[in-house]
Amino acid sequence: MKASQVIQRYEQYCPQELSMEGDISGLQVGSLDKDVKKVMISLDIRENTVAEAIEKGVDLIIVKHAPIFRPLKNLVSSPQNDILLKLVKNDIAVYVSHTNIDVVPDGLNDWFCQLLDIEEPDYLTQTQDGYGIGRVGSIKEQTLEDFALKVKDVFSLDAVRLVRYDGDNPTVNRVAICGGSGQGFYQDALAKGAQVFVTGDIYYHTGQEMITNGLLAIDPGHHIEALFISKLLEKFETWKAEEGWELDFLASQASTNPFSHL
Repeated sequence: MKASQVIQRYEQYCPQELSMEGDISGLQVGSLDKDVKKVMISLDIRENTVAEAIEKGVDLIIVKHAPIFRPLKNLVSSPQNDILLKLVKNDIAVYVSHTNIDVVPDGLNDWFCQLLDIEEPDYLTQTQDGYGIGRVGSIKEQTLEDFALKVKDVFSLDAVRLVRYDGDNPTVNRVAICGGSGQGFYQDALAKGAQVFVTGDIYYHTGQEMITNGLLAIDPGHHIEALFISKLLEKFETWKAEEGWELDFLASQASTNPFSHL
């Protein structure tokens, strides 16, 4: 079957039009007018992802983070450019689903809420009529540290960073969450009554501002978005059974998280 048929079904669930303004989504490498037998789902495309795809005979990669995020100056062989050159050489197409999978109902931020028992979630920041990025909702009242340990356990992390002063450990029951780098939305979290904000890549001075303005935070890192892989695999397997597709869907096994803690 054609790659375009796979993507057409995906976009019925998660349209590109839900992407935030200026975001990168859609086909980024290769062509959808090609036959596919193996489709791999990945969070990132790095050198080990490409090696995995080549080894497994993958025809199409559906990825959250675009491999081309900044304008290219050339395609001369280099460690970074070789990632793209090998994709082209091996006729591996790449389709990006970035903020649209964050915004869509029953998408990444809703999956986070399910894992963390965040109830009655509403969007954190409106992106267009009826849609928004991030979520805010209620949890069973517990201490900040207990909830942070739950985040750590649910995402199998070796550590989480807490944004607080002097070991403060208040009870909390209203939580905002935004996958990836969501620190820019912390004022929206405050406006919607959140006591704690779960998001990645929080800057030092932004953390100070959050505390001063009355918001605590838990930073589990950007890589918790790897949930994208297993949850999309579930959806594609369901669609495969419904449509009678004869192709294989694979979850990338390559580790692309650049951080660990001693």
